[in-house]
Amino acid sequence: MRSGIRKSWLHFLTKVMCLCLLLSSASLAQNPQKSSNSTESRKTTGKISAEEFSRIVHTFSEEDGYFFSDNFISNETAYPFIFGKFDELGMKGGAYIGVGPEQNFSYIAHIRPQIAFIVDIRKQAVIQHLMYKAIFQYAKNRMEFLSWLFCKPVTDNKVPGENATLADILDYFVDAATTREAFEQNLITIRKTIEKEYRFPMTPEDIKSLEYVYQAFWMANLRITFQMGFAGFPTSRWGRFPTLYSLLLAKDASGRERSFLATEEDYRFLRKLQLENRIIPINGDFGGKKALATVGGYLQEKGYTVTAFYTSNVEQYLYADGIFNNFVDNIRKLPISPNSMFLRMARTGWEPHPAYIPGHRMTPLLQRMNIFLKDYDANRFPDYWSLITTDFIGPNLPTEPSQ
Repeated sequence: MRSGIRKSWLHFLTKVMCLCLLLSSASLAQNPQKSSNSTESRKTTGKISAEEFSRIVHTFSEEDGYFFSDNFISNETAYPFIFGKFDELGMKGGAYIGVGPEQNFSYIAHIRPQIAFIVDIRKQAVIQHLMYKAIFQYAKNRMEFLSWLFCKPVTDNKVPGENATLADILDYFVDAATTREAFEQNLITIRKTIEKEYRFPMTPEDIKSLEYVYQAFWMANLRITFQMGFAGFPTSRWGRFPTLYSLLLAKDASGRERSFLATEEDYRFLRKLQLENRIIPINGDFGGKKALATVGGYLQEKGYTVTAFYTSNVEQYLYADGIFNNFVDNIRKLPISPNSMFLRMARTGWEPHPAYIPGHRMTPLLQRMNIFLKDYDANRFPDYWSLITTDFIGPNLPTEPSQ
């Protein structure tokens, strides 16, 4: 009797095991690479392929939009004063989202994200960042970067070494010689790199934008500035806003230079991220229906969390255009945590911000993104002023008056 029961039990177990093997085989047949694909889909380090980089730039972008300035460079002189807060709050790694030109590089160099998206309403900004990407590719160090940016070949025996101060390096390029031939040859190389290596076919308008931006840096050199309007780039007008020279040498509250060219280490980090196709420019409106939402979906899919979202003072224009609520809808689609931060440059007009830094027209501020959403839902942001003065984290103030 016991023998019969044992045989029946073994026969039953054999059938169960066979059924499990059949189900497992069927599952593998339908999803033969499920495990490897899952790993790949959540990959957060290593190089993004040129094909994928191109796909992201094109498919995430919206139509070209309008802004009243070329924005060749930033005009935000107080940016270094917020860096101490990055350290205090542990803002490292993750994903970075930003807007505008070169100031993003300084934030990225310090935060050290795994991936960065630069979302700008103007397609010319995308072209400018692709220009920068090509320059990072060819320039192994800070000297070579500035040589490419200003079309000034480094050929004489007065070249500062890799351990030179940034001021020494910049002073070298103030006086270094340039030629139209150098500009034209560099322009050809950069254009070919964008089109062939980054898989970004350029329209006639794109080609015109690339030449326009690159020529501005070539002609104005370190005297180039942010300027109002689209009046070209006559050198007699560079005095309205801070020059690139002064922005690159800007110091934080402790007197430490903080730009992305301050150290070779920072430069090498940025170059590595560029070579891995992990600084991605997108043409999009913060209040648009596609760009930010698509970036959010991508970050969610890949397993990233936003560490910092640099908005500059774009929200001021979103309020003016009546689409700030659209921006909030897009923020809800981003993967955030209690440590995710907005980074703003508050433009305050005639009334100084409570965290105002003497000598600077704009004030850098942080705000936790989850607190922002809570405050918005509580109707605490009827206007831009209430946005920048509610639940903000101010910068570290200088110990001495700004010179």
